[in-house]
Amino acid sequence: MPNEKVINLNADLGESFGPWVMGDDDALLDIVASANLACGFHAGDPDVMRRTVAACIAKGVSIGAHPGYHDLQGFGRRALKMSHAEIENLVAYQVGALIAVAALEGGQVTHVKPHGALNNQACVDAGISAAICRAVRAVDAKLILLAPAASALLVAGREAGLTVVEEIFADRAYQDDGQLAPRGTPGAMIHGAEACAAHVRAMLAEGALIALSGKRIPTAIGSVCVHGDGAEAVAVARHLRAALEAEGWRLATLPELT
Repeated sequence: MPNEKVINLNADLGESFGPWVMGDDDALLDIVASANLACGFHAGDPDVMRRTVAACIAKGVSIGAHPGYHDLQGFGRRALKMSHAEIENLVAYQVGALIAVAALEGGQVTHVKPHGALNNQACVDAGISAAICRAVRAVDAKLILLAPAASALLVAGREAGLTVVEEIFADRAYQDDGQLAPRGTPGAMIHGAEACAAHVRAMLAEGALIALSGKRIPTAIGSVCVHGDGAEAVAVARHLRAALEAEGWRLATLPELT
């Protein structure tokens, strides 16, 4: 339809491990259009991966790989010192693992979104972002790259010839350079469903990231992420979806969006 407003809503899921449960994946899969599944390095395991893939298929949610550093204890949020070749191997290994597990359920992985510290580093480090994109392209050049808006990863994805979708975060604040405010700093985390929805609506209305200082960084926006591990995740996602639809946005999976 001409002038139709279409947006993707995604969440990071499949982050349980063995008997330890993280987040409410079933509830979130009733709300989001795409899911980024942990691949066993920062969270998840083969059984969790398969269960989450099956749930995504049952609910019509598109499946993405969410590769991170090999750091279960730190949940992938601690930066590891690795060569570009090691990062390339790390990403290919995890994406390939999820593709294989998805095949057990007759499912298809259609996008990749790096996790945590790996994603944050790729936003500002051209060498790391290029290594990630080389891995994605080698595994399957048709995979969509979900990259933070206004990031080096976004640039690297385009240079690698990948289909790239720009992502913003509903529950995180931005710095003046367009990067996420580090966790633990004042104002870095946005709490409450209404506050998160207002944050997203403002950025969509202006076509820009809005930093804590008020600075605007113009960008295209294709997807909105709600982190699945927070206590407020389901409430935030549900309220955000309702707010977007009330303003005329239609939710789409990443393959539908592209």
